[in-house]
Amino acid sequence: MEKKQTAFAGTWYPGTSKACEAAILQYLKDGQGRLQGDFMGGIVPHAGWHFSGSIAARVIASLVPNEGTVVDQSDTIDTILLFGAHMHRQSEPFIMTHGMIETPFGDIEVDKALTDNIAAGVGIRKRAPGKFPDENTLELQYPFIRYFFPRAKIVVAGVAPNGLAAIIGGMAAQEAKKLSRQIRIIGSTDMTHYGPDFGFTPAGCGQKAVDWVSTENDRNAIRAMTDMDVERVLSQGQDHKNMCCPGAVAATLAACKKNGAVKAIELDYATSFERSRSDSFVGYSGIVYGRA
Repeated sequence: MEKKQTAFAGTWYPGTSKACEAAILQYLKDGQGRLQGDFMGGIVPHAGWHFSGSIAARVIASLVPNEGTVVDQSDTIDTILLFGAHMHRQSEPFIMTHGMIETPFGDIEVDKALTDNIAAGVGIRKRAPGKFPDENTLELQYPFIRYFFPRAKIVVAGVAPNGLAAIIGGMAAQEAKKLSRQIRIIGSTDMTHYGPDFGFTPAGCGQKAVDWVSTENDRNAIRAMTDMDVERVLSQGQDHKNMCCPGAVAATLAACKKNGAVKAIELDYATSFERSRSDSFVGYSGIVYGRA
């Protein structure tokens, strides 16, 4: 079966299952573990694991059903919907059509039946594993998904920040219901990319810049995400540069709402400045969505 090979293993995240598991267990320990609740989706960052892996690990762990052990209950989830990709408003959305995705923990199978139904119902470019982009927004989540949901299949798509994003997300959730899939939904985005390296310095440099990003620019984006407001998410990301993948977030919100989500909880927030003090830094947020 055709396979999407890893591109970032051993650099952006550990290259072996043993090292990945050690990192994940440490992330959960340092971050006080997974959040208890009925959560069907979440927003995760996608920097190298050293910078934002702890946030992504906690979010994805929190999507495992609560009853019983994590290993037992993860088997009740059939498919993970993963949205990401760095895209412009005019970019063409894409989806992996079939095959397997390589991770240090083993391969993840693409849910071909669900992918076929989504692609038949909405305009989206179909890509085989060998032609699928090397996207850190997506690949950095694969090991977490394989670890916490070892038997789940996956639907993985790149979503542009335009009106089609919510249509793709809603369609994915709707087609999953038609196929009686139990799903979890993950959207991948980092927050403000600030500093001279990114050509974005509206608040100067140093601590005042970090404060502006964390308390104002990123905070406005997080409010839009926790309010589950698709239009505000798209406008915030495009007008204020506080999300690099607002299309992925919009698709995730639409899919979560279609699946019954009515509340959001901000799980974590951090910046790369805390790990490496520099005039150029990035914000990271972790959010989960669930029922009342």
